[in-house]
Amino acid sequence: MIIHGGAPLRGTVSLSGSKNAALPIMMASLLTAEPLTLRNVPRLRDVKTAMELLGQLGVAVRWTGEHDVELCAAKISSHEAPYELVKTMRASFVVLGPLLARTGRARVSTPGGCAIGARPVNLHITGIRALGSKIQFRHGYVEAHAEKLTGGRIWLDSPSVGATQNIMMAAVTARGRTLIENAAREPEVQDLARVLVKMGAQISGSGSHVIEIEGVEKLHGAEHEIICDRIEAGSMMVAAAITGGDVKISNAPVADLEAVIAKLRETGVRVEANGHGLRVARPATLVPIELRTLPYPGFPTDLQAQMMALLTQADGTSVITETIFENRFMHAQELARMGADILMKGNTAIVRGPSELCGAPVMATDLRASMGLILAGLAAETATELSRIYHLDRGYEALDAKLTALGAQIERVKDDSL
Repeated sequence: MIIHGGAPLRGTVSLSGSKNAALPIMMASLLTAEPLTLRNVPRLRDVKTAMELLGQLGVAVRWTGEHDVELCAAKISSHEAPYELVKTMRASFVVLGPLLARTGRARVSTPGGCAIGARPVNLHITGIRALGSKIQFRHGYVEAHAEKLTGGRIWLDSPSVGATQNIMMAAVTARGRTLIENAAREPEVQDLARVLVKMGAQISGSGSHVIEIEGVEKLHGAEHEIICDRIEAGSMMVAAAITGGDVKISNAPVADLEAVIAKLRETGVRVEANGHGLRVARPATLVPIELRTLPYPGFPTDLQAQMMALLTQADGTSVITETIFENRFMHAQELARMGADILMKGNTAIVRGPSELCGAPVMATDLRASMGLILAGLAAETATELSRIYHLDRGYEALDAKLTALGAQIERVKDDSL
């Protein structure tokens, strides 16, 4: 992807559905033999991978509209989520809970590490074991068996989103009551809970640190609209700010963006919230800030790379502390290639600005890093060449088209070396 910087972004943009909400909700289709109809599903590489995985398990999956998907698991034909798919999309691991709940057995590949950190699945395993499942590790796979899961009290050592979702789906048809304490509070967890309730589950406390689930005999089909992507919203907000533009986000989930809005306002960016929409504009000078990533409702780690790009333009020294993933600063060295002044000290990045960014060949190391580098490219004086944009297509739907409509100069070119 070639990004030509220097153009302030102006206009109105509409967000796609949330990838992080859509993927576990698609896996919830395993819990019922009846159809699950989803709207506002983003057309992304990860969604395609989820469809392929569910298809291998016996789920009939089809697009019924531009962003509408119908899933029907009338019969489960396989109990195995293979390594070939799980390694490409970590969210595949959340098939463990619903597959075990529906059939009494599951064999799911361990996802292993990834570019931004180890992200072990021990919390998933501990929680599902607490529901009475026998689990063993064989040949790189988690093998789970349970004649009938039984409710239990589960304490998560950290509020893992994936573990919370996996345990929720395992518990909805378990015998008796389940308590998940120190549960993740993210909007994507809440959206999954809403779908499960529509399917007949009895869940209370979603959005708090304690989720209570009373098991039911079985679930039924439902219809649901996926929430809008708050990470795409934050990325677009930073895009407006870093280019000195003026952008309206017509369907922004304002209530889910309080920490992001607060931090952007702290830098001096003007953010106006109006119902479900936002307007973002930047003053002449950006103020440096201190930023710490935290579980929701704190500042999301998935927007840390984007904010680092923005803070290279602040007048002074900013400090970013990453508390979620230990390796999520690999974009810093790529930003330095563009002229950024960033000093790394463990899980802290010291960003001195303002830096005059200039275009350079850079490489994306993960999904959010790719967005951070695009934002830096939008503020750079000359063209930036970003490689490995397959990361981008995993999580941002038609991003280049959306940015181009706001006035950005972006083009995709074929890499003849591949």
